[in-house]
Amino acid sequence: MPTYTDMTRCDGCGECVDICPSDIMHIDPVYRRSYNVEPNFCWECYSCVKYCPQHAIDVRGYADFAPLGHKVRVRRDVDKGVIAWKIRYRDGREKAFSFPIRTTAWGSIRPPADYAPPGRHELDSPLLAHEPEALNIAALPSLSTPNEKV
Repeated sequence: MPTYTDMTRCDGCGECVDICPSDIMHIDPVYRRSYNVEPNFCWECYSCVKYCPQHAIDVRGYADFAPLGHKVRVRRDVDKGVIAWKIRYRDGREKAFSFPIRTTAWGSIRPPADYAPPGRHELDSPLLAHEPEALNIAALPSLSTPNEKV
């Protein structure tokens, strides 16, 4: 479900441009409003929708999700700690869902420069960077038998 901007609500702050991981949200140089330059490349992460302070970005629902004539709103309510979805159908019915925000706090993720560069042993390992220490566990679960080396 790609995103689109409600031009009457957008003030051109650029928050959606800064947070979009696929770099498809842009600010129109003439109207100073955001727009999705390539909806087909939208990752559907909805970071722009959740982060927009004016709630100016909406979602185009797919036909299997909501029928034509519907409206889908996604809002991030930091005070309640939820992401709220609301679908308004053509006949006026509404369905609402809310889910807890499970993302990490801004600035809580350490940048790569804070870690030591990997050695040859780490490059040959099947483990991801900083596993298992970054997961706060002693070791990753294994399917190998106790006598078998991994």
